[in-house]
Amino acid sequence: MVVRQPPTSTSFKKLQAFLRGRVGQAVHDYAMIGEGDRVMVCLSGGKDSYTLLDMLLHLQRHAPVNLELLAVNLDQKQPGFPTQVLPEYLEAVGVPYRIVEQDTYSTVKRVIPEGKTLCGLCSRLRRGILYRVAAEEGITKIALGHHRDDIVETLFLNLFHGGRLKAMPPKLLTDDRRHIVIRPLAYCSESDIARYARYRQFPLIPCSLCGSQPNLQRSQIKQMLQDWERQWPGRTESLFRSLQQIAPSQLADRALFDFAGLDAARQPEQPTSTATADWALEDLFSPSVDHPLEEHLAQESELW
Repeated sequence: MVVRQPPTSTSFKKLQAFLRGRVGQAVHDYAMIGEGDRVMVCLSGGKDSYTLLDMLLHLQRHAPVNLELLAVNLDQKQPGFPTQVLPEYLEAVGVPYRIVEQDTYSTVKRVIPEGKTLCGLCSRLRRGILYRVAAEEGITKIALGHHRDDIVETLFLNLFHGGRLKAMPPKLLTDDRRHIVIRPLAYCSESDIARYARYRQFPLIPCSLCGSQPNLQRSQIKQMLQDWERQWPGRTESLFRSLQQIAPSQLADRALFDFAGLDAARQPEQPTSTATADWALEDLFSPSVDHPLEEHLAQESELW
């Protein structure tokens, strides 16, 4: 396979620099990669995982730490899967790789009734296999291609269908405490990744198993967020930032915040002189203050 050289247009170079900066910032903010890490890049053949590998290859060349990359693809034996595409691409770009063949497709189709969502079981089987391969290969970090939009979509899936305030963390220690999963594209939008993949003309491989289910709950959430983004540009980014600025005392999780202890923490009210109170009231109505009473009342009205 002949790998196309990156375009030389100014718009591509700006997008590439922007994505590299976002990935570098996420890796730094969450201490995703350190000296001597052996990183397994999970490569599905989609736009996200190709972009992930491309970004990590750049990081490998320019980061102030030594790291190894191993691209891993799980061949789930989906009908029509082009088995030669990924090996040819990875050999052309000079990335060590491993193709793992395991027929999870037949298992999922056999176990899940017709018309039901396949992704839950498929992802659990795939995750278990990848964790096993990581152990066999001495991997210290497992890199997945989930991006910012995936993270926000997962937040709403859990809110609407699971009754939980939960998303995808940029960095995760698995339940058995044996593996660390990282998501270096956590700061990148899907639209930017899609544009980058088109510029690079990656040899994309569609997922016929998941792609055959147009009514997935995630697809509905994705459409909702896209509608919001068209009407209110920047909303998805704002939603993602909210996951980075949690106020436990303003939620309702008793395991996360000690609501029962608030009474003991309460400070007794201090007596206020009449003169001080009159001054404070006048100050609220003064046009020179930064936060006039009207603005304060507008902010508080949501609580009332």
